[in-house]
Amino acid sequence: MNGAVPQPDHAPRVVERTMGVCGELVLREVDGQYEIIADGMFLMDTRDGRSERAMVSAGLRALPRGRVGVRVLVGGLGVGFTARAALDEPSVDHVHVLELEPRVIAWHQGPLAAGAGHLLAEDRCLIECADLVAWLDAAGSVPETAGYDLVCLDVDNGPDWTLRTANAWLYGDDALERLRAVTRPGGVVAFWSSAPAPGFVRWLTQRCSPHGGTVETVTVPTDRGEPDTVYVARLGG
Repeated sequence: MNGAVPQPDHAPRVVERTMGVCGELVLREVDGQYEIIADGMFLMDTRDGRSERAMVSAGLRALPRGRVGVRVLVGGLGVGFTARAALDEPSVDHVHVLELEPRVIAWHQGPLAAGAGHLLAEDRCLIECADLVAWLDAAGSVPETAGYDLVCLDVDNGPDWTLRTANAWLYGDDALERLRAVTRPGGVVAFWSSAPAPGFVRWLTQRCSPHGGTVETVTVPTDRGEPDTVYVARLGG
């Protein structure tokens, strides 16, 4: 996700305007690229995807050496860059995507399909319409849901800029314990942010260190000015 609206060469064309779970959703096309707008706020587009790919590659590098058959949980489908990046990695066997907005999933049957490599047709990819907050809260207490190696969270503009009030829970103690519960030993969680969040990374480091975990900060340059940031947490334990 990105907080700044790119400046198009031509006027945007609205492909669809609809009411979503969290308010108005707009899919628009400009200069051959697609943008998703929520309640007037620019969320993401199909122009780049560097930071999403960096989140996946850094997360996989942080896993124990030689791990194969990797299972990835992705919070937020968006334009599909994170899921596609994971599926393109040879070590990944399965990608499970949780997306709150049903229309975003539907757009991957139409305008967004080709840009993300037709995710809905991928045998190794399960896209589920679900609230990540509610799913994690429930899944953390059910042993059968454990088994992800990497979790990529890209549901907001970052820990300090949540687009939905309930999502603030994802950056706190209870959520981190749920994430531990759904990951295998040596598991990794990667958090996407449109800006540095020093308070968050201090908190995350304090929570991971007692378990032998570490936190890596990955800075990704962007064409719009301020770089994106990815925090890669080795949970330890």
